[in-house]
Amino acid sequence: QVTLSYYADASNLRLDVENGNIDVAHRSLAPTDIAALSQNDAVTVHEGPGGEIRYMVFNFNTQPFGDAQPDADPVKAQAVRQAIAASIDRQEIATDIYQDTFTPLWSHIPDGLPGAGQQFKELYGDGNGMPDPEQATQRLADAGVETPVSLAIQYSPDHYGPSSGDEYARVKSQLEATGLFTVDLQSTEWVQYAQDRTQDVYPIHQLGWFPDYSDADNYLTPFFIRDNFLVNHYDNPEVQELIQQQLVEPDQAVREERFTQIQDLVAVDIPTLPLLQGKQIAVAGADVEGVNLDPSFKFRFGSLSK
Repeated sequence: QVTLSYYADASNLRLDVENGNIDVAHRSLAPTDIAALSQNDAVTVHEGPGGEIRYMVFNFNTQPFGDAQPDADPVKAQAVRQAIAASIDRQEIATDIYQDTFTPLWSHIPDGLPGAGQQFKELYGDGNGMPDPEQATQRLADAGVETPVSLAIQYSPDHYGPSSGDEYARVKSQLEATGLFTVDLQSTEWVQYAQDRTQDVYPIHQLGWFPDYSDADNYLTPFFIRDNFLVNHYDNPEVQELIQQQLVEPDQAVREERFTQIQDLVAVDIPTLPLLQGKQIAVAGADVEGVNLDPSFKFRFGSLSK
């Protein structure tokens, strides 16, 4: 028999783990809680490959130089996105904010799935995963963008865990440290946030994704078809055609080629900026067996015993 309980507050979840009131805690624990519990001999912290991703969304109408702006210029708009991509230090965020419960995400398909790549490491920054302010400066200069560029970035303080505020404060500091951007960082509770993000309210904003199923397509089709759930006005017919091709392609090797082609294109366009990939983490009592965190990204209750 398995009894499920849901917690609105991560600190209460940690307290019940420490007091032995629950046998397994899956997801929702704060990174600092996981770090502390890993030192507790009464519990075991289990890790597995994770399908959760975190990313920023660019609204192609309302971002700087977006299509609906008085100074609309697609070349400048793209340069702004690319300069931002060259300025973010993912590893610093993963380590300092998330205690390495997240890892840097370098493509839209996360590591562990066929088709995962390194497009954002190869195209932006120093080529080794670190930011490159000089590259960011050059991208803006080549497009004729005057600096500093004013950015309005929105995040939700409640939907993606208690560390979102620290994460986006770090994003703001990294961007402003280049001298190329000034950032107006604002937060909105999820109920309102979920409505606003589809109504062109936020030029740049935070989102995360838990896969519906363990297949690379689930990280492409929902995001990059014309009428995607992001509602960010991204429309690339070549990407859409490749998506349709991979959906019906029976040859896995050819399908993976399509995944790479899609990601190569969107890494240049940057409708979304991949930031982090979360590990699957479960904390279980030392007497609990059968915790299985596998690439299906589904928690398996049937294997649990004590």
